Amino acid sequence: MTERGFATRAIHSAKAPPTTQQPASVPIFQSATWRFDSSEEFADVLNLVRPGHAYGRGYGNPTVEAFEAVAADLEETEAAFGFASGAGAIFTTCLALAGKGGRIVSSDQLYGGTHSLFHEILPELGLEVRFVDVRDLGSVAAALDAGADVFYVETIANPLCRVADLEALGPLCRERGVRSVVDNTFASAWLCTPARFAFDFVVNSVTKFMAGHSDVIGGVVCSSAADRVLLRKTAIDTGGAMQPFDAWLATRGLETLEVRIRRQCETAQRVAEALEADDRVLAVNYPGLPTHPDHETARRILRRPGFGGVMSVEVAGGLEGAARWCDAMQLAWIGASLGGTHTLVCHPASTTHRQVAPDLRRELGLADGLVRVSCGLEDADDLLDDLLGALKAI
Repeated sequence: MTERGFATRAIHSAKAPPTTQQPASVPIFQSATWRFDSSEEFADVLNLVRPGHAYGRGYGNPTVEAFEAVAADLEETEAAFGFASGAGAIFTTCLALAGKGGRIVSSDQLYGGTHSLFHEILPELGLEVRFVDVRDLGSVAAALDAGADVFYVETIANPLCRVADLEALGPLCRERGVRSVVDNTFASAWLCTPARFAFDFVVNSVTKFMAGHSDVIGGVVCSSAADRVLLRKTAIDTGGAMQPFDAWLATRGLETLEVRIRRQCETAQRVAEALEADDRVLAVNYPGLPTHPDHETARRILRRPGFGGVMSVEVAGGLEGAARWCDAMQLAWIGASLGGTHTLVCHPASTTHRQVAPDLRRELGLADGLVRVSCGLEDADDLLDDLLGALKAI
């Protein structure tokens, strides 16, 4: 054979070395495409006739599949599909289940991005969304009976931390043949596994507690194996599948999920109790407090001790009071997201729920002086000193 040129050798000489031992850490298969020995093999993999990997836009990647396997195991479902973001996971699931002309019944307590999706984007695509107070099971049943393809709810709602009675809602949907979707981000699989309550699809924003270090954007939907095929088909055509480096970061994060969220729950309980006792605080929304309207529901559906690492706090002084409190903090950071190692605070009215009209915000209980607090892994005493000390600025 004629000696091949420099460029050819630079491109073709590298081969993945065979291994006889299992690596301690899941390897990153940072490849967008895969080679085949024949066109027939390529076609069979694309058409799911035989297993394999073809292309990074949802056709499979070993690193992503490793993450999906762990996520499904923790959420106690048959399978999972990874997405590039939690928002992408929610959108794709709704699109796959409902489609044009479909009907969604949703909780009225939603994350701001989901609120915008359900109020603006999906209706423009021909989907009808009806909102209900999920605490009123009679209203939920009536809405489902009026015609619905999908029911959507958050385990612990963002940001008021209202806790849905999944134990009642899941069977209510299954009895009527309505596919049920729950966003389990605030709780995580460590605190709640909605599949036990007959929920069909469990969504998590991987960015939050699952990955846990504020260094990855991702989402995942855990479901049956058959439903994963449905999600995968939609994701392949619309884009938005998780990529390998994000999956690797998320898999690493999941290894410490239990120890992180256990600590965050303990800290959040102390912080909530201390803030509730302060005269400058008007209300603390945290399921671990006996004063929370869903405290008993939380005790029933959360499977382990703890009530999550996130709360919302209404302080005196409205918008200005909330801003002064946040600005005076030194240890807690003002920033987006939650569930990471750093304590993060944000003002929903001007950030996460800025899309919600002021009148509707107040109707939903999102006061102008409300601040969301996501407790990190700092020493609880230091965090308490910071949050309580900053109240002097109000």
